[in-house]
Amino acid sequence: MDKNGGLRRGPPGESAVHVCVDMQRMFAGGTEWAVPWLPRVVPNIAAIAAAHPERTIFTRFIPAQSPGQGFGMWKHYYERWASMTVDRLGREMLEIVPELAVFVPPARVFDKPVYSPWTGTDLSERLRGAGVDTVIVTGGETDVCVLATALGAIDWGFRVIIVTDALCSSADETHDATMSLYANRFGEQVETVATDELLRQWRGSARTAL
Repeated sequence: MDKNGGLRRGPPGESAVHVCVDMQRMFAGGTEWAVPWLPRVVPNIAAIAAAHPERTIFTRFIPAQSPGQGFGMWKHYYERWASMTVDRLGREMLEIVPELAVFVPPARVFDKPVYSPWTGTDLSERLRGAGVDTVIVTGGETDVCVLATALGAIDWGFRVIIVTDALCSSADETHDATMSLYANRFGEQVETVATDELLRQWRGSARTAL
């Protein structure tokens, strides 16, 4: 299997948006949710954001305010991960890592309380209203929030492009398995491409910002 399957439907154009998933300080180090190789993919994500800052959205995962807060299983989740609540972390740890935060603005930040940015939000309506039909996905984690982002984009009918060397996870085995899932099980709806190839083909500036 070629993990960088290429852009079968041609270059993304002015109707594409780059969604960078949860590249936040709390995942960069010093917490129980640290992703060890997050710093390794930051340069690739930064290159994509630099090429199209006005077409970039950074999502942020916002945990519960305090331990045990939340509905149903989320309540139990934040009992288990009490150290990752806002009261324990401090709000500064929710921020986008500095290497990427420099692109805001014109890049935008979109907050979400769950893995998917599509659940209980108006993201799809915003993108449709801006004429977007293609979602280019980077960030972390490959097998959790990136997966939720990609599956939601598929359900909403967007063209989905996964940038293979601009993703990270704290679990190598499930990262590899999820990459295989994108390329095989979702092969008709997901395209996979490396950063250099994406940048070579995604040229020009958008007529309007998001």
